[in-house]
Amino acid sequence: MAGSARLAAVAALGAAAAVAVYATAVERRAYGLRRETVPVLSPGADPIRILHLSDLHLAPWQFDRIDFVRSLTDLRPDLIVNTGDSMGHVDALPALEEALSVFDGVPGVFVHGSNDYFGPTFKNPLAYLTGPSGSRDASEPTRLDIDALERLYVDRLGWHSLNNDVAQLTINGSILEFMGTNDAHRGWDRLDALPGLVDALRELDEDDSDDPAVMIGVTHAPYQRVLNAFTTQAADVIFAGHTHGGQVALPGFGAIVTNCDLPRERARGLSMWHHAHRAAFLNVSAGLGHSIFAPFRFACPPEAVLVTLVADDIGYS
Repeated sequence: MAGSARLAAVAALGAAAAVAVYATAVERRAYGLRRETVPVLSPGADPIRILHLSDLHLAPWQFDRIDFVRSLTDLRPDLIVNTGDSMGHVDALPALEEALSVFDGVPGVFVHGSNDYFGPTFKNPLAYLTGPSGSRDASEPTRLDIDALERLYVDRLGWHSLNNDVAQLTINGSILEFMGTNDAHRGWDRLDALPGLVDALRELDEDDSDDPAVMIGVTHAPYQRVLNAFTTQAADVIFAGHTHGGQVALPGFGAIVTNCDLPRERARGLSMWHHAHRAAFLNVSAGLGHSIFAPFRFACPPEAVLVTLVADDIGYS
């Protein structure tokens, strides 16, 4: 019996070691593309291809991640939506510029996550099982050059900031309205200001056709208060990141945690968010990266997402 127990223990340790090697050496570099189709445009409208990037957590030496992001230009997106946490190291900005420079001329919108303001710090991974991070961060993080990051986004790439702000773009003949928040994980979202911003945005709509604008909500951390506020403001589609899809998932169970109050089953993928008799498509990206202090993924490979908006031809003619 003792011999059998020892064999079982050795087998268990061997399996754990194999999982650890796979999670750290293989899956975290297994970049992939998820494709989704969302029917929200007016009947007859041309499709709009949106590349959703999130949670790159980029460090200067991560050339494989840089190359994968650059390869996504082959998708010929009409719009980039970046939901934050692009920075993963104090010296990451040149690497991020190299990754994103291939999208010169492609319109974009962005919000920030806290890791765009602060460098990563070591955290006990098991602590995530007790609730969202943030309030329990003990070490003083390194401040990043957020102004330089915004110059890259706004001046170099021509993207629009949605950090507690709104914007309007015309893409492929369709009017897209955007509303966004700064990082809700840090409590920097200004949902109290959102209705006034949206009202002011809609007053700018000079389109005299019967085709309504498509409203898109953008946030880093998909806390329910943010999703509910976006849905109340008649969002058609919501983009978010932050969760890393759980980063570690259990086959048949899914994400263990979401690092916010989003239900586990919504940790990654496309779903419908319902609130106050309204509904919006919700796309949560599992992200492309991880903290340099937690370099692993399991049953949750990194991803970019191509969301194609198409015409909703179900209606009255």
